[in-house]
Amino acid sequence: MASSLLSLTPFLFGRKLKIAATVSQRCRETVTPVCGTKISVSSAKRRAGNYLPCLWNDDDLQLLRSDYKGDEYVRQVEELKGTVKMMLNSIEGDQPLDQLEMVDNLLRLGVAYHFEDDIHNILGNIYDNNSNQVKRDNLYATALEFRLLREHGYHSSPDVFHSFRDKRGNFRQSLCNDIKAMLSLYEASYYCFQGESIMEDAWNFTSKHLGNVKVDHVDPNLLGKQVSHALELPLHWRMPRLEARRYIDVYERRADFNPILLQLAKLDFNVVQGLHQEELKDMSRWWKNTGLGDKLSFARNRLVESFFWTVGMAFQPQFRSCRKILTKVVAFITVIDDIYDVYGTLDELEPFTDAVERWDIKAMEQLPDYMKICFLALYNTVNEMAYDILKDQGHDVVFNLKNAWVELLRSYLLEARWYHSGYTPSFEEY
Repeated sequence: MASSLLSLTPFLFGRKLKIAATVSQRCRETVTPVCGTKISVSSAKRRAGNYLPCLWNDDDLQLLRSDYKGDEYVRQVEELKGTVKMMLNSIEGDQPLDQLEMVDNLLRLGVAYHFEDDIHNILGNIYDNNSNQVKRDNLYATALEFRLLREHGYHSSPDVFHSFRDKRGNFRQSLCNDIKAMLSLYEASYYCFQGESIMEDAWNFTSKHLGNVKVDHVDPNLLGKQVSHALELPLHWRMPRLEARRYIDVYERRADFNPILLQLAKLDFNVVQGLHQEELKDMSRWWKNTGLGDKLSFARNRLVESFFWTVGMAFQPQFRSCRKILTKVVAFITVIDDIYDVYGTLDELEPFTDAVERWDIKAMEQLPDYMKICFLALYNTVNEMAYDILKDQGHDVVFNLKNAWVELLRSYLLEARWYHSGYTPSFEEY
């Protein structure tokens, strides 16, 4: 399922893609129940997931308000962007460490997406001009450069760390006194490729010694807290938007913080958060209108979590349509997973899978009512997505989207058959 959905990302991320507020004409078919042999829901033996109820209802979400809406705040962001852009480009090429630190701050503060071309040019020049690279006796700078280059797709060799090892091939113990450098190397070690033993050594070395660092609450650079934060979960594994919110507070307490950059980070975060809140309200209205939360009360209602997941994947304003589409996809996956794993019987799951494979509303005639609601909601939503992509970008993706769901449901059905037959699959089968 994931691979099939990812194959559609060029369409989902298209700047012109917009989700229509109303259902397209091709999805407005009225389904009239036809008498026939129907599966009895009341007589079936059901399991229960005992899921906790959703913490947020639609009424709560519709009350979300942002004070950072309107053209005035957009204008302020643009002015600050222009100032930061000038500062970024004013750093001389013979000061690569200053350039790297500026790029790192832009990334951590969550505003790097405004300066992608500038960052690409800076890192490209650093990569091309090896003779002007940061001196190799500076572990902090070397590790920072290595991490940023690899993060942006450049092939940076781990050989740059050889000069920091002793004759026996171990990292020098004297490096342990420089916590800032050790933290930089630790974060860089997560950008290793398979077989790069020196990066494995770097991780073992830094993890061991950073674990002994004490948190000093009077430290102006909060290094102790940054170390404990990194050891809990490295930067490479964190959700960028949450990390940006945390780093804004850290950066503000640094002695060398740039007030213009800090102002941009705060304002941009609030403006984008306001956009996300409006999107969430829109998604909540959509979810309520599907009726899935009320009619399929046995399933998890995880609309907010689904949206939050998409923000972690692509928070930038230009990917608004991507977030909307993926929120709907993840919400449906959660409900259908509960149907196959918990509530549905095997006699129900097989015709439901067949109905999705046929992709025809007539195929749902023999389904129980709760499955009819789920199938028609899925059918309409997927066709709506395909319609908008065709209208805005000229690509017909109905077949691709339908096949992605079929692939997922076939896997779910196989797992259900294993469960009901008491069969335990091998690791290879699973």
